[in-house]
Amino acid sequence: MTCRRFAEKSPDDCLSLIRMSLKATQMSTTGTQFEGSVPHIFITLGASGDLAKKKIYPTLWWLYRDKLLPKNTLFYGYARSKMTVEELRDKCHQYLKVKPEEKEAYEEFWKCNQYVSGNYDSRRDFELLNQALEGAVRGQVANRLFYLALPPSVFDQATVHIRNGCMASKGWTRIIIEKPFGRDAASSEALSKHLSSLFKEEQVYRIDHYLGKEMVQNLMTLRFGNRIFGPTWNRDTIASVLISFKEPFGTQGRGGYFDEFGIIRDVMQNHLLQILSLVAMEKPASIHPDDIRDEKVKVLRSIPPLALGDTVLGQYVGDPAGEGEARLGYLDDETVPRGSSTPTFALSVLSIKNERWDGVPFILRCGKALNERKAEVRIQYRDVPGDIFNGDLKRNELVIRVQPGEAVYIKLMTKTPGMTFTMEETELDLTYGSRYKDAKLPDAYERLLLDVFCGSQMNFVRSDELSEAWRIFTPLLHKIETEKIQPIPYVYGSRGPQEADEKCAQCNFKYYGSYKWKNPAEM
Repeated sequence: MTCRRFAEKSPDDCLSLIRMSLKATQMSTTGTQFEGSVPHIFITLGASGDLAKKKIYPTLWWLYRDKLLPKNTLFYGYARSKMTVEELRDKCHQYLKVKPEEKEAYEEFWKCNQYVSGNYDSRRDFELLNQALEGAVRGQVANRLFYLALPPSVFDQATVHIRNGCMASKGWTRIIIEKPFGRDAASSEALSKHLSSLFKEEQVYRIDHYLGKEMVQNLMTLRFGNRIFGPTWNRDTIASVLISFKEPFGTQGRGGYFDEFGIIRDVMQNHLLQILSLVAMEKPASIHPDDIRDEKVKVLRSIPPLALGDTVLGQYVGDPAGEGEARLGYLDDETVPRGSSTPTFALSVLSIKNERWDGVPFILRCGKALNERKAEVRIQYRDVPGDIFNGDLKRNELVIRVQPGEAVYIKLMTKTPGMTFTMEETELDLTYGSRYKDAKLPDAYERLLLDVFCGSQMNFVRSDELSEAWRIFTPLLHKIETEKIQPIPYVYGSRGPQEADEKCAQCNFKYYGSYKWKNPAEM
């Protein structure tokens, strides 16, 4: 289903196209359609937490509102907190974005909700939850989807109790798992073994919300649906690849949680590495989920483990000339342990030892309290051989802007309009907000939860994929933590440590600073 089809249709027609696509997807994965199917029960474990109220319940409401879920879907919340559905609704309401004309559907949505209070380490409580689920469908065949929005400390116990007391007796059961998937290779392997002892791999959906983003999903089409890119997608024409994730704010008083993981575990080892595998993988045999994930795993197996010399670490400090939070550094957050050496910025250079990419640096960069909000892939091509323009040429770049302002553009050189024969940088631009003004781009969680209903694991992380990701990053993480490597200070609102730009230059990435892309949708 292409965005062009969305752009040329009314909102109602767009929803119809989505439904048609979902039915086609489901037919290819499960052999049945939603319409007239068995009941589905979506159970959110950790329903009283931030993830549930800010992401899961809003996503379920949007899917229900747009009639993208099976008609007979029920929603159950489970958590230790004792509360009613009304109290849960009050907690979630500000995040659900309800329009006046949607109030009737909104009321119907909450009528489909129930809440059960219980502990995660109590088999009896899970048996009571199971009784409630059985009672809701009165012996009918019913499929169950469990979303584990839980802290790692209770994960093992909760999954054991699901397996022993809450599996669907009639119908299938699927388990959605939120990161972190361990802290290193050993803990990740232990988690995978634990899950494999309870569930089949096809029942487990490890969610990385970046795989649900529009432009990340578009990578497959851009690479393998356009003849123009194929001949140049290799070491002969590409100089370097930079994959960036930047946030313009700090920890905002929640540094205690962030400090347990740091920026590498929080962003680089999962989100950015997933993007890298889609950029660098070979063409799969088909668009079947396992064919795609097989190629992603092959790429990851070709990447040697990272060393400290491949990496620049930073930690933001306050800007004395800034305002508000910008005046505060990471260590000024009262929830952060005193003297913490946890990095809030990291740049790592990965190499892929295969025929296509040998010698091309893949640079992953991520950080908090930087100069802008941006996530993008920047593929920089080699210099034009035989320069006849007195060194005025600058490199071509293919840029895939993930957020904000989804876009694909190619930065190239052109003659400046007028009588002179000077040159300037410009772009061939596909900006979604301009080209597809009326298109509704779904939230990443909307796509991914629908995939779980449909039984498609294309956009979820497989266990061997996860294992390879940790193999690459574990040696670096252990060295940083055992040797207490001190990050380089950088000022809140800057580009990050200067050493990061120097590392990029050493890795054949040229930063000119002479051109800035402007979102045409905002002009």
